[in-house]
Amino acid sequence: MDLKEKVALVTGGAQGIGEAIARELANQGADLAVADVNLEKVEATAKMLAAETGKQVLPLKMDVSNFAEVEEGIKKIIDKYSHLDILVNNAGVTRDGLLMRMSEQDWDLVLTINLKGTFNCIKAVTRSMMKQRKGRIVNIASVVGLTGNAGQANYSASKAGVIGLTKTAAKELAARNITVNAIAPGFIKTKMTEALSDEVKDNLKKLIPLGSLGEAEDVARAVAFLASDEAAYITGQVLAVDGGMVMH
Repeated sequence: MDLKEKVALVTGGAQGIGEAIARELANQGADLAVADVNLEKVEATAKMLAAETGKQVLPLKMDVSNFAEVEEGIKKIIDKYSHLDILVNNAGVTRDGLLMRMSEQDWDLVLTINLKGTFNCIKAVTRSMMKQRKGRIVNIASVVGLTGNAGQANYSASKAGVIGLTKTAAKELAARNITVNAIAPGFIKTKMTEALSDEVKDNLKKLIPLGSLGEAEDVARAVAFLASDEAAYITGQVLAVDGGMVMH
């Protein structure tokens, strides 16, 4: 998967799965823009990735729910690199709780960042990708967008929305050689899952045919494939990276 001379933007790239995706894309040869709401954190990550990979890494403070801020970030990328080839919509939040107790604020926040944020970023890159007649967009959804999950009405709805948005964008942009796909991670080892008790982790593993939680790198490698020329004939698809947990 040769991504040399490609430029990639990873949102929510300061830590966790986003950081792993950014590192993988850089290791495959891409120059990067890494965006996050926390400027200090994203600057530290950008510095570390540049030192590790020898690639150019542009840190951006970006609230994906704010279209003007997203547009400004895209402009900075084009100014620096002259083009943008790959967009990875990874920024997202959770505010879990049972539906009957979920506040309107928690519903709105998750939908605004996870779904509207993905729309904002796709909309902002479309003009430049259409002009260059090529592009790769990879949206990070979730298996709960396919199955639902008790206590995650807002998150499940946002990720199901991302899947619908992926398919529509794929149909609209295909004529300009822009592919749009989604990855639906299952249970991946992150700081969030590290906090779970061993008993909860063991119960989770029983749901997964491959018998273990995934690594952030498993998601990152799938993103790199969908972002590459090797995936040129794949669009509008949802790839579950979940150890076989959801088969559909």
